[in-house]
Formats: sequence, C-alpha cells, structure tokens
Amino acid sequence: MREPIRVILATSNPGKLREYSVLADEFGIELALLPDFQKIPSFEESAPTFAENAAGKSLHYSKYAPGIVLADDSGLVVPALGGAPGVHSARYAGPSATDGDRVRKLLREMEAMEGESRRARFVCVTALAQQGRAIAVVSDFAQGTITKEPRGMDGFGYDPVFFFEQLGRTYAEITREEKNKYSHRGKAFRKALEIFAAHNSGTFL
Repeated sequence: MREPIRVILATSNPGKLREYSVLADEFGIELALLPDFQKIPSFEESAPTFAENAAGKSLHYSKYAPGIVLADDSGLVVPALGGAPGVHSARYAGPSATDGDRVRKLLREMEAMEGESRRARFVCVTALAQQGRAIAVVSDFAQGTITKEPRGMDGFGYDPVFFFEQLGRTYAEITREEKNKYSHRGKAFRKALEIFAAHNSGTFL
C-alpha cells in the first residue's frame, strides 16, 4: 500500500492554511507546515505575475525542507481597475493593512462603478518544488462580481465582497466545503493532485 503523499505548505497565512487543511483531508494528503517558517529568510514576492511569485516562492522554501513544498500566489483581479489589486492584493492598502482596510479601499475605488464594471475574478497559481527543483506550476480562477458592501462572516481577504453567481452568495457566505469545490485555490489544488497521481511512488525524486 502506497504511503500517503506528504506536502509541506509554505505560508504563514492562517486563511490559506485552513483552506488547504480541509483540501488535504478530503484527498488523503498529509499536510505539514514548514518548520520554523518565521526563521527562514523570507521570499520577496516582487514579480509582476502570480506565476513568477508562486514558482519563486516554492523554489526558495524547498531548499529548507526535505520533501515536496507547495506555495501559491493568489489575488483578486478587477479588469475595470486595470487588473488591480492583482499581485498586490495582500499589500493593496499598505504593508500593515488589515483585510478590512483592503476591502474598504477596494470599495472606495469602485464606488461609482456599476454593472459589468464590477466584474472580477480570483486567480490562484500553485507551484510545487522539491529541494530547489521545480516540479510543476498550475493555475485556475473563479469569476464573480464585487458587491457594494461586505456580506458574510466566514472566509478572509476579499471574500466578503466577492459575489459568486453560481451559488448566489459571497465567498464569505458559502460553506468551506463549497468554497473548496468552486474556489480558485481549490481548483488549482486539484490540478496539482493530478500531478501527484501521475507519480506512482508518491515522490518526485
């Protein structure tokens, strides 16, 4: 019987950790956090694309871990704002801003927008690496619109203002199971699982 696949998650974001933990349980993957993550030299996510940031992050942190390292870069893209917040989603309102600060800035920027101008999509690029060697980079997205005000108590980041038409609720109003099924992060993670399944030994060595 094959040993469970063990994946080391390179993040300090508690929201991402919660989502990936549920996904890992669903698919029988053993999820571990990178030991002493805060003590490891940080990776500066300064590239202009999600893919470059995700790949660079996975390669960087894989040098400090013995197994497969998963890292992602994700964010909200609003075409009417020229693609903002985009790769700057986490720093949209400043380096020390809260989720609430970022949501309030977004709503101010979009205050006069109506209809199709409020279209948006969440994008996630997931990268896998092992001991400084790139394994794969996959991506996916979810389409929605930005609401006029926050709705819902769950989720994190821009979830309270991202209205997902397919379920008729914001990301902060849907269950975690629903979010894992339909979200940009959940769909990208499933693509990564297809790569896992292609390796019968459960390792990329």
